[in-house]
Amino acid sequence: MPGNTPQASLATQPVPKNGSAFDIIVIGGGVLGSAFAATFGKQNKRILMLERDLSEPDRIVGELLQPGGVNALKELGLADCLEGIGAVPSFGYGVIRGDENVHIPYTVDPTTGKSFQGRSFHHGRFIQKLRAAASQTPNVTVVEATVNEITWCQDGVRATGVNCTLKKDYSSRAALAEGEDTSPSGTPTHFKAPIVVVADGCFSKFRKQFIPKTVETTSHFVGLVLDDVPLPFPNHGHVILATPSPVLMYQISQSQTRVLVDIPGNKLPSASSGALRSYLESTVCPQLPDQCQPAFLKALKDDAASGGRRVRSMPNSFLPPSTSSELGIILLGDAMNMRHPLTGGGMTVALNDVVYLRDLLKGDATTDQEVTMVQMELFFWKRKELSTVINVLAQALYALFSGQDPNLMVLRNGVFSYFQMGGECINGPVGLLSGVNRSRSTLVYHFYAVAIHSIWLLFHNASSWSEFPALLLRALSILWTACVVFLPLLWTEFHA
Repeated sequence: MPGNTPQASLATQPVPKNGSAFDIIVIGGGVLGSAFAATFGKQNKRILMLERDLSEPDRIVGELLQPGGVNALKELGLADCLEGIGAVPSFGYGVIRGDENVHIPYTVDPTTGKSFQGRSFHHGRFIQKLRAAASQTPNVTVVEATVNEITWCQDGVRATGVNCTLKKDYSSRAALAEGEDTSPSGTPTHFKAPIVVVADGCFSKFRKQFIPKTVETTSHFVGLVLDDVPLPFPNHGHVILATPSPVLMYQISQSQTRVLVDIPGNKLPSASSGALRSYLESTVCPQLPDQCQPAFLKALKDDAASGGRRVRSMPNSFLPPSTSSELGIILLGDAMNMRHPLTGGGMTVALNDVVYLRDLLKGDATTDQEVTMVQMELFFWKRKELSTVINVLAQALYALFSGQDPNLMVLRNGVFSYFQMGGECINGPVGLLSGVNRSRSTLVYHFYAVAIHSIWLLFHNASSWSEFPALLLRALSILWTACVVFLPLLWTEFHA
C-alpha cells in the first residue's frame, strides 16, 4: 500500500502503481471529497482521493460556513481546518431593504449559553486545509489525476474502479523521487475499488450516468471583492433586498468583503460589450448601503483596469436529491443535490452528509456492495433531517426575494415585516437557515406564518372597509402563490 507523506502539492507519495486496489475511491477533492477521505481514513479504510487540480481553487461561492457546518467539522475532528486561513467569525445576518434594516443574530447554543457562530473565509484556503487534512490522514492516498471513466465488472452491474490520467509530469517526478516503476504521466491508469464516491461538484462529469434529474440554472452570481469597506453589520452576512433580485455581502477576511450580485435567468449581460458593468453600476450600486457604494465602484474600476479579471460569475443551480441504484456507486455533494446559494447552506449539508455516512458505513458496511446500497438508502432518508430544511428554505426564499409577480412582492414585504417583529419571528427562521434547527414542522410553520402575516398587512394597510371584498380575493390568491412556491419544493425532497 502506498504511503501518504504529505507533499507541498498536497499529493501523497509515492504514486500508487497501475492496478492498485483500495477500499473506496473518491472522485473530487472539494469540501465533501476531502472531508469524506479524512473521515473514512480514520476508520482504517484504504482511501484513494483523485482530484484533477490540487492547486488552490479560486471560486466566488463556498465562502460562508453556517454554524451547523462548523459543528459538523468539529464532530469530524476537522475544526482545525478553519484555523490559519484568516477566517472571520460570523454572528448572524443583517437584512436591508432601502433605508430599513433588521438585525438577525444567530440563536444561543443551549449547551454553552453562547451564541452559535459561523465562519467566512477565502474558499480556496479552506479547501487546501481540508485537502491537507486528508493527505495527512493514515490510509489516505491523494493523487492529482483526471478520472476518465468508471469501470465495471463483465456483466456491467457492479463498479470495480476507475480509469484516470495522471497529471502531466506528476507521476514521473514521483517515480524519480522514489526510484519505483509507476505509471507514466499522461497515460491511462487503472485503480480498483468496490466503492466509487462521485463528488466532483456542480459541473459533475458523471452525474448524468446515474441520476435522471436535470440541473436547473435559476440565476447567476456575479462576484466582486471590496477592500476596507465599512459594513452596516460587521461580522455578519448581509442580504440586500434589491430589485430585481437580492445582493449578498459578507467578509472573507478582516479587510476584504465579498459582494455577490444575483442576476436572474440563465444568461448574463455581456461583459465584453460593457452591458454587465453598466448593469452593476446603474442598477445594483444605487441599491447598496451608502457606505458601500464607493468601494463597489472602485472594484468595478479596478476590474476594467485588469481586463475583466476581478469580476467573476457562477451559475446558481437547483438539483433535487436523488439516489443511485448502481452497485458500488455513491453520488454525494453538488453532484447529487444543489440548492440556490442564497442561504449559504451547501457546505453545511455536505459536511453533515459525511457525519451521517461515517455512522452508517462504519465497520464492514463498505466491503459488500449490496450492504452498502442498503445503507445508502437509509442515508438518503436520514439526511433529509437537515437537507430538506436547507434546500426548501433556500429555494423558497429566493423565489420570494427575486419574484416580480405582485403576489410574490407582497410575500417579500411580508418576510421583512415578519423579521421586524423579532423574537421567535427571527429565532425560528435563523435557526433553520444556520443548520442548527432541523425541524421540518418549524419550516412549514414559519413559511405559512409569513404568508398569513403578509395577508394581514394587506388588510391592516387598507384605507377603507370598502376594499375588504377585493382584498379577500387577493388574500386567496396570495395564499395560493405561497403554496405554489412551497409545496412543489417539498415534493421534490420526498420524490427520489
